[in-house]
Amino acid sequence: MATGTMFFPSDFLWGTATAAHQVEGNNANNDWWQWEQGTGHILQEHRSGLACNWWENAEADLDKAAEMGTNAHRLSLEWSRIEPEPSRFDKNALERYRQILQAMHDRGIEPMVTLHHFTNPLWLVEKGDFGTAVVVDYFQRYTAKVVEVLGDLVPKWVTINEPLVYVFMRYLEGTFPAPQQKGWPAAGQALRNLLRCHAAAYHTIKERQPEAQVGVAKNLVIFAARPSQGTAARWWAKRLNWLYNEAWMEAMTNGRSRFPFGRGQIPHLAGSYDFIGINYYTRFYAKFPPLGGLLHEEWEPGAVVSDGNYGEVYPDGLFQVIKSVLRYDKPIYITENGVPDIKDEIRPSFILTHLREVWRAISFCFPVMGYYHWSLVDNFEWDRGWTQRFGLIAMNPETQERELRTSGQLYTEICQQNQISSEMVAKYAPQSSDILFPGKAPA
Repeated sequence: MATGTMFFPSDFLWGTATAAHQVEGNNANNDWWQWEQGTGHILQEHRSGLACNWWENAEADLDKAAEMGTNAHRLSLEWSRIEPEPSRFDKNALERYRQILQAMHDRGIEPMVTLHHFTNPLWLVEKGDFGTAVVVDYFQRYTAKVVEVLGDLVPKWVTINEPLVYVFMRYLEGTFPAPQQKGWPAAGQALRNLLRCHAAAYHTIKERQPEAQVGVAKNLVIFAARPSQGTAARWWAKRLNWLYNEAWMEAMTNGRSRFPFGRGQIPHLAGSYDFIGINYYTRFYAKFPPLGGLLHEEWEPGAVVSDGNYGEVYPDGLFQVIKSVLRYDKPIYITENGVPDIKDEIRPSFILTHLREVWRAISFCFPVMGYYHWSLVDNFEWDRGWTQRFGLIAMNPETQERELRTSGQLYTEICQQNQISSEMVAKYAPQSSDILFPGKAPA
């Protein structure tokens, strides 16, 4: 292994990420809590329960984040706490969010706040959630209240987290809380309403807080054809890429919705984003013909696959998705990137090899401004419950005990030094030395 150092810009944001329902605990007024109470919805019948107890004690984990040297954190707000009933906003809930956001500032951690991260108030579900046009007015009003009360503490906003994941898992796959109507027509309507909600939230924020940066956190996936497949499979992978990765971005850019959203212009949507948030995890192989599913569920020989068959570790894909959004000419943040790995055996190499792709992008002068690792602490992973652990900090949900993982120690060194060195690689992931610093070491 050659020796060397990968330096990052002095103003680079080193962050972590969480979502409200996954860490706060006792979010009993939303559809996910209700979904958890049914049987067969969550692996091993797990419940979020107290989660990471952030509602009572977020400051303890923020202390750890500050000690690690991070200077940014992405978190979400729980709509059902803030507006537990239509038109009734909870002052105590808003005050608690102010306390958490102020605690971040006090520790030198810049907040990035997500308005919608998969959960809905029960009252909104009764009205049809994103399947009904009424949601746009409700979302705009919720946004206005939040910005009025919290905006002075929030320089960066994410309106919607992973809209295509939300719709696919809820309306088509059925592993997220079931809507009143399912299937492709309902999914298309929900996507159109999500776009309208995003546009309404964007302009609501900018009218009240012109200096704020507003974007979305878009899950981007590499879709590929198996090497053994031919032209038709490669064409199908490109179509999936457009459907899943590009259609939403194109709609936000030009204001026009196309399949699967339904055709037509959406008022005030064009140009309604200041940055691009990329959530990147893995590569999938497209199944062609798509009989019995869109994707192959098995991996290529030699692939490194994370816990629970979650996905293939494919760091090159991060550079590819960064490059794919350059055409939009906006700042880029890696708003989520991580791996479920309860034994912490592959996460150190995962962090280093993916950050190498970020460094490579920056070296090409691509405008990547920050990286938010998913996640700061083990949390409730939706339909997978507690069976998958993404945290830099290990947590026992029964005892609430925490312990910084080896990967957390590595991330601490990276954040504090603002660089990746060959010494770090040799210490934490020697098996990746020739990938990260190829060549012969000087004699």
